[in-house]
Amino acid sequence: MNQKIRVVVGLSGGVDSSVTAHLLKEQGYEVIGMFMKNWHDESVTISNDCPWMEDSTDAMLVAEKLGIPFQAIDLSEEYRTRIVDYMFAEYKAGRTPNPDILCNREIKFDIFLKAAQKLKADFVATGHYCQKGEIKVDGKPVYQLLAGADPNKDQSYFLCQLNQEQLSKALFPIGHLQKPEVRRIAKEMDLITADKKDSQGLCFIGKVRLPDFLQQQLKPKKGDIVNVPDDLPEYESKKIPAGVSFEDLETSTLDAICLPQQYHASQGKKVGDHTGAHYFTVGQRKGLHVGGTGLPLFVISTDTTANIVYTGMGETHPGLLRKGLFVKADEIHWIREDLRLKVGETARYQARIRYRQPLTWATLLMKENGLYVLFDTAQKGIASGQFVAWYEGKESIGSGTIF
Repeated sequence: MNQKIRVVVGLSGGVDSSVTAHLLKEQGYEVIGMFMKNWHDESVTISNDCPWMEDSTDAMLVAEKLGIPFQAIDLSEEYRTRIVDYMFAEYKAGRTPNPDILCNREIKFDIFLKAAQKLKADFVATGHYCQKGEIKVDGKPVYQLLAGADPNKDQSYFLCQLNQEQLSKALFPIGHLQKPEVRRIAKEMDLITADKKDSQGLCFIGKVRLPDFLQQQLKPKKGDIVNVPDDLPEYESKKIPAGVSFEDLETSTLDAICLPQQYHASQGKKVGDHTGAHYFTVGQRKGLHVGGTGLPLFVISTDTTANIVYTGMGETHPGLLRKGLFVKADEIHWIREDLRLKVGETARYQARIRYRQPLTWATLLMKENGLYVLFDTAQKGIASGQFVAWYEGKESIGSGTIF
């Protein structure tokens, strides 16, 4: 391996990035460890823990152990403007953003990548459980984002907004490994992070849980929980007419099937109170604190303007299940630009709407106004603001923000 190939590793203070740095050094790369300090707003401290400081120390100790240069970079201002402010605006509007996907697109493979290139890095590497492939299309290199080898840890969904330029500069050294193997390597190397638990918090706030974070930023506001019956006439319009193919459906019919249902209070019955519609997301079951309904209640819609949370009873409620979704034209992202659909074209892919959800077959139909995605089986809890990602086998082909 040519020693001049320089790689900057995003050392997070966790076991995955630690082993990533070790493997790259072992393979002969010139490795630099860089810790991203992403958040230090004391207003959201909910305990005496200081996770970023602890993580930074662990990252530094790992770099010391491996004998690689180490530095920390403060990206907290970029995080606030690109991720946190956007996230609050989305929740306030009744949508459900995915900060981890945004974090990868906007920070790790943009701001961090640019910082690494200032250090004359050829690549950046992260401890993501995914893999990178390279093929030739019309004689030119095309990079593939492939699922990680460990099906329990595959993180390709979190990287579904990366583009070809970002992928060309990315390395994922542990993507071919199982998580137990990564821990075993860390123990063999006597790395301080070998037994460290995986982070469960937000990508940028560490140990602070999302509900606690939201409640400190979006003020409580009492409102009604309205339970909606399962026999609304509007639900009939969400069914696909018999004998009609997806491609031949009128736009109005596609919209009825794929756009979120709008509710008003007169369609249901008040069953309780909540402390803010912006704290809830479609598909949520916990936190409603409404008893005596027999079947469990699920959030089927939120109206942050009227401050109403709409619920449906049971997992088969038609407001909870949807056959389709829509992605606006400017929110569609193709990792594989060569497979981009033209207006009027359709394609069959497997898709998911959340991390670790099993892939399910869907038909994609491109129209002037955007992309309609129709699932073979109805999906539970499709939430506006989240991401749908579509795959061909193990390869992530593209993604989009759900309208």
